[in-house]
Order: sequence, then C-alpha cells, then structure tokens
Amino acid sequence: MARKDNHKTVSKLLIYPLLAFFVLMAVLPFLYMVSLSLQSDAEMFSGQVVVIPESLQFSNYVTIWEKAPFARFMLNSLIVAGTITLLHVLFDPLIGYVFAKMEFPGKRFMFVSLLATLMIPFFIRLIPLYVMTAEMGLLNTYPGLILPFAMSAFGIFLMRQFIMPIPDDLVAAARLDGASEFRIFIDIVLPQLKPAIATLALLTFVFQFNEFIWPLVAVSSESMRPITTGLTLFNQEFFTQWNLTAVGGMLLFLPCFLLFVIMQRYFVQSVMLSGMK
Repeated sequence: MARKDNHKTVSKLLIYPLLAFFVLMAVLPFLYMVSLSLQSDAEMFSGQVVVIPESLQFSNYVTIWEKAPFARFMLNSLIVAGTITLLHVLFDPLIGYVFAKMEFPGKRFMFVSLLATLMIPFFIRLIPLYVMTAEMGLLNTYPGLILPFAMSAFGIFLMRQFIMPIPDDLVAAARLDGASEFRIFIDIVLPQLKPAIATLALLTFVFQFNEFIWPLVAVSSESMRPITTGLTLFNQEFFTQWNLTAVGGMLLFLPCFLLFVIMQRYFVQSVMLSGMK
C-alpha cells in the first residue's frame, strides 16, 4: 500500500510540473499581448522585452478608436460572424436530421461527398469562390462575406452525430401518429440538441469572428473591413504600431471569451454527452 502511494506521489511530481509548463506556454503569448497593449511607444521600440510596463498606458484603448474607424470594424465583424452563426444554427441541424433519420436514394453518396469537402483546403476553393462572388457583384458587401459560409460540412456532420442516437422507434411512432417531418424535428429532435447547437454556435462564431483570408480577398473598401483586416491599418512599410495592434487583438478576443463564458455550461454538457456515446 505504501509503495502504491509512493508511486502516485512520484507520478504527481512528474506530471504536474509538465502540465504547468504546457499551460504556461499556452498562456504566455496572451499575457505578453496584454502587456504589449499597455506599453508606451518608447517601451515598445526600446529594443528590450518589456514584461511589466513602467506606466500602464490604458489610453491605448482609447487611441485605437481615434486612429481608425474601429467601431465600424467591430460592427462588421459582429454582423458577419453573427449572421453566419445564425444561419448555421438554423440550417445545419435540419440537414443533419435529414441525413440521420430519413432514407432517400443517394443518401450515402451525398453524405460521403459532403464529408469529402472537409478534405479540400480553403486555398484551393479561394479562387473559384472569388470569381463566383465577383460575377454576382457581391464583392465589398455583407452577402459576399456571409453566403460562402452560410452552412458547413462540419456543422452538418456534428448535428448528424448528435441526432443519430435518438431512438428510431420514437421518430417512427411520431410518423405513425401523422406528424410531419418538420414537426418531428421541432418537437422531438430539437429539444435534445441544445448542447450540440450551443457548441456549434460557439465554434462557428469564434472561427468566423477571427476569419482573415476571405475578408482580405473579398473586401477592398475600408468601410467593409472586419477587425481582422482592419488591424492592418496599423502596419506600414517601415513602421508597425504593435501596441495598438495588440489592443485590437484584445478587442478581438473579448467577444469570443464572453460568448464562451455565457455558453460554457452547454459546451461542457455537449462534450460530456459525446464522450458518453
């Protein structure tokens, strides 16, 4: 018994420092971004690594709104990411239900083809997607930023996996009672998908709020830029305002963090349910 206790103690002595090291490596860049956002221009260009600024420059969080139309950038990001998230929440569960509980010719082929799109890098789809958007006259518009991401194969697959364990007998009984497929989805399936939908909404919003490549390609006017590309205004050929860029990074982080705090309970619940399956 004593030997087993000693073994556990040694294991903890080895594992905890290792875990602490990896946690530190993950958190350190974020902490330095916080420090950088509070540094003065003199400290930033001093040529030395400043961990704790001598005087905290909270004025940087005001300056960024004065030097660029940052309120517009924030609004654009919220509109685009919020609309895409709403579209995913509306359509991905419906399509997931079709693939999980309905039978029709070509179902397996269509589902495999859908999953195959996950293997195609976005850079390969970028040029034809840009050409299609340009031909429809949607460049520099909200629809041009939103419609290419209105649904996702990952979201449909995630919803299908959560719907599959719902008993087929329950769905069949509802059909025998004369319920339509949409009624079955609303009354039987949807109430059991709250954790999964919360997870889908969280992941979609975070990904789209941080999207950089497509807005960089599809938007050329300053008024339509989201935060991710709006921060490039602080990067010039021979000079970069890293402290203001770090402030922008903090403002980019806060909405995603607040959303996670609000939906944390559902997110953890969905992870637990997926582990049980």
